[in-house]
Amino acid sequence: QVQLVESGGGLVQARGSLRLSCAASGRTFSASAMAWFRQAPGKEREFVTAITWSGGSTLYADSVKGRFTISRDNTKNTVYLQMNSLKPEDTAVYYCAADLSRGPRLGTRTYEYQYWGQGTQVTVSS
Repeated sequence: QVQLVESGGGLVQARGSLRLSCAASGRTFSASAMAWFRQAPGKEREFVTAITWSGGSTLYADSVKGRFTISRDNTKNTVYLQMNSLKPEDTAVYYCAADLSRGPRLGTRTYEYQYWGQGTQVTVSS
């Protein structure tokens, strides 16, 4: 069982930066692949980025590649999302997710993740 709590969202101007954190409880965090998804009003939840349990491999959506960085600290049971050069189209609720399946690859679909946080709002003004 994993419980996830996101923090760090807020209002920022375009071209600004934010760092989101996702604190996890549960002994299985270090064995979990972790991901960030986001959902804008009226749109489906979409994949942003993911990281393997070791942190050795990451995956990014094309829309955020080069601007966002995912990282994790297994000693603190926390995964981070550093967001730079933010754009108004990055405005969404950002969700942290955990995949305990230990599959061979990082998932990009919502059904591939078993545990979800409650989300944190990120608003980018133009």
